[in-house]
Amino acid sequence: MEEIEVPSHFLCPISLQLMKDPVTISTGITYDRDSIERWLFSASAASCCPVTKLPISATDRLHLIPNHNLRRLIQSWCILNSSHGVERIPTPKSPVDVSQISKLIAEAKRHPSSRKKCLQRLKSIVEDHRNRKHVEAAGGVLFLALVIAKREDMGDVRDALMILHQLEPSDSELRSLINEKNHKDQIIDSLIHVLGQRDQTSDQTYSMSISLLHGLYRVADPNQLISASQVLFTELITFMINLRHITANKHDLKSCLKLLSELNPWGRNRVKSVEAGAVICIIDLLLDLENNERRLCELALNVLDQLCRCAEGRAELVQHKAGIAVVAKKILRVSNAASDRAVKVLGSVARNAGSGKVVAEMAEMGAVAKLCLVLQVECGIKTKERAKEILRLHSRAWKRSPCLPAHLMISYPSC
Repeated sequence: MEEIEVPSHFLCPISLQLMKDPVTISTGITYDRDSIERWLFSASAASCCPVTKLPISATDRLHLIPNHNLRRLIQSWCILNSSHGVERIPTPKSPVDVSQISKLIAEAKRHPSSRKKCLQRLKSIVEDHRNRKHVEAAGGVLFLALVIAKREDMGDVRDALMILHQLEPSDSELRSLINEKNHKDQIIDSLIHVLGQRDQTSDQTYSMSISLLHGLYRVADPNQLISASQVLFTELITFMINLRHITANKHDLKSCLKLLSELNPWGRNRVKSVEAGAVICIIDLLLDLENNERRLCELALNVLDQLCRCAEGRAELVQHKAGIAVVAKKILRVSNAASDRAVKVLGSVARNAGSGKVVAEMAEMGAVAKLCLVLQVECGIKTKERAKEILRLHSRAWKRSPCLPAHLMISYPSC
């Protein structure tokens, strides 16, 4: 396109680009729809007009008035300047109104036979990102959650999960679901049920179920976290074991580890995780992971650190032939955060070592040498302090160990 001056009132005040779908907000200022919606629904943006700084209510944010006259003027200007390479902007398709979506959902609630048709319509509506906030405003999140909770048709459950995933419910919406008096347990149970349908559930549905579970437990209160069922941990660990062998599903592995991180600060849940096989699963995962898979390594070591705060978790770690070795191996090879988590795991084992066999194994597997190396290289101050504390615990046994090279012995802390 040739260099041509665009009339200033045709430009969006936010993007400074030619407006394709001009809309006017409650303050009287006109913006391009895409730009103002991104501004108004951004988590970091204040609910105010970018130009006037006047506040905009939640209701007004959902009612953007199309400026048809300005849009026609812009289209006419584009046609007049087509010889300069200016392309005519297409007439935009109007987004669905909140009232239309409300009627659609109300009809599905009154007549369950129309629910499938409603879900298909909602799927097409949310394909346009402009409509997603309107679906939320019409009570779509709760409606979809109830479809999942009732679990009357697994096809409907899958469709509802897909729509919810696209909506990306806010923390406040998730909190309202987890606190929903009549159906909160049913929603969780239904999602766990989906995880258990390994032969009938697609990888995408699994992924969306884990993502929603993580979101719900992330905003849950302590009582809700403590009451997580053993079945949840069993299905979650089984899912992770299956994922380990699928390189394309790193995102799902991260979601599983994040969910475990939300659940495991509570003592009862640590035991449930261990009984479900979490320690063995995570050790095997660490053996598979490359050191450059930083975030996955950090998340896995964080969960292992949580599990080793209970006796059952530590017992599983020391019984695994590669347990201590793989934790020591990750120190100083992944990131400072991973090193700190790995040192914490070794600290839990060392402080609660009930036998000389475990102490000797820590030396033989290179854990003691790695702790000495931590004191010689640049890493976090707290990590160094933890390493010193661990080395002092069993200094009599480890200082005499032939497994500790002389060049590392010089950094061994004095008692």
